[in-house]
Amino acid sequence: MQRPHTTATTEATADCDHANAIFITGSAKRVGAAIARVLHAASVNIILHCNHSRQEADLLLGELNTSRPRSAALVQGDLLASNALKGLIDQAHSCFGRLDGLVNNASSFYATPIGKITEDDWLDLLGSNLKAPLFLSQAAAPYLRETNGSIVNIVDIHVDRPLKDFIVYNAAKAGLAGLTRSLALDLGPSIRVNGVSPGAIMWPDGSDDYPAAERERIVNQTPLKRVGSAEDIAGAVKYLMLDAPYVTGQILAVDGGRAIAL
Repeated sequence: MQRPHTTATTEATADCDHANAIFITGSAKRVGAAIARVLHAASVNIILHCNHSRQEADLLLGELNTSRPRSAALVQGDLLASNALKGLIDQAHSCFGRLDGLVNNASSFYATPIGKITEDDWLDLLGSNLKAPLFLSQAAAPYLRETNGSIVNIVDIHVDRPLKDFIVYNAAKAGLAGLTRSLALDLGPSIRVNGVSPGAIMWPDGSDDYPAAERERIVNQTPLKRVGSAEDIAGAVKYLMLDAPYVTGQILAVDGGRAIAL
């Protein structure tokens, strides 16, 4: 495991305006970047996060700040470095002097067939998908109480129907679903906590787990007969974060109906 390392980069100033500020983990690319763009388009100030994807994060940071000056910031750090997580939240808060939302999006995802599971697999998959969201949420809670803020966790439809050979990932996301409901109970009434469960949205980068035949099978299994987009997930996050003041403890499936067909 890497030693704790965090840096903060910002073109924003704490007094630039009074817009909501939302911190999104793993937001340099893919679904996380889509969430950042959709929330930013809703006049939210965005705190991006990356670990290794600094080049992509810097490009997105520039894009957002070009669109609306001083509206985006970047915090870099390893979510597996447990003793650095509170510092990440403190840095995120300092970017705009407030914190209104936390999106726990960062996730490791890969197969762990029985007989080949290692402790490193366990630490990585549980660390990114469950441990980090817990300790980030705990660190963010005092700031979120000040703003009646919200947490959205990115879960997975396979919480209810596990994905074969992904036993550690399945367990981690099942834990995240339970964590979402538990946090909603413990952090109310001032903080709402919800989750979004993606279905077939984006195939994993560089993965051999989804050959063409498997992808076709998954699409055919989905009532809407198509793959969703990262923007579908981002729209659900926006709803739960900004437009659902009486919704907490819920996990919204965005899967084209696949969960009911499995």
